[in-house]
Amino acid sequence: MRKARILIADDHELFRRAIAIMLSQEPDMEVIGQAGDGLEALEIAQELHPDLVLMDINMPVCDGIEATRLLHKLLPDVIILMLTVHKNDQKLIECLQAGASGYCLKETTSVGFIRGLRGALKGEATLPRELLPRLVAEYSRLANLPEVLPNQVVQPVLTTRELKILELAENGATNKEIAAQLSISVYTVKSHIRSILEKLGVKNRWEAVSIARKLDLLRPKR
Repeated sequence: MRKARILIADDHELFRRAIAIMLSQEPDMEVIGQAGDGLEALEIAQELHPDLVLMDINMPVCDGIEATRLLHKLLPDVIILMLTVHKNDQKLIECLQAGASGYCLKETTSVGFIRGLRGALKGEATLPRELLPRLVAEYSRLANLPEVLPNQVVQPVLTTRELKILELAENGATNKEIAAQLSISVYTVKSHIRSILEKLGVKNRWEAVSIARKLDLLRPKR
């Protein structure tokens, strides 16, 4: 029987090792690599092409959501299961939009965790039961939004982090200064800016700020 090849991405080495030891006891799974940040996870995934990546959300250099977005584009057949300690509705939506197949809370039991992994490997959506009602409510809300006609302009949706980065850019902050203020890496800032430019259909941050102002996406200046 072929074992499922798993990559663990988490910035806490002790947690990674504990997960690796637990999975080594499963006859149908093997850990083929470990990464301490999102960028390293991308590099290892491209080299080893795992079946499933366990991706922590909060990591240095490149956070888990951005790493998931990039990995899903590069290797769309790789299953990505997010790991987090937070029961955050918005994070859950962002993870699924980025391409994750599921969302696993670190507080879950070992039995529930393994069950979630096997479910994800079978193509099932792995989601905490307590978050399902909120997820269903959010998708119901989106489904009930007015239908956009062909001649109507679709308002681009920027995340809270992307809007904050645009506000800082508007004030003249460099990528390095934005990274310092938001406690993220310059690499992550650049990734967010690329996403902003794609969503707004512009070539640079100044055009992005101008369009965002026209669409009332940014808070009024004081």
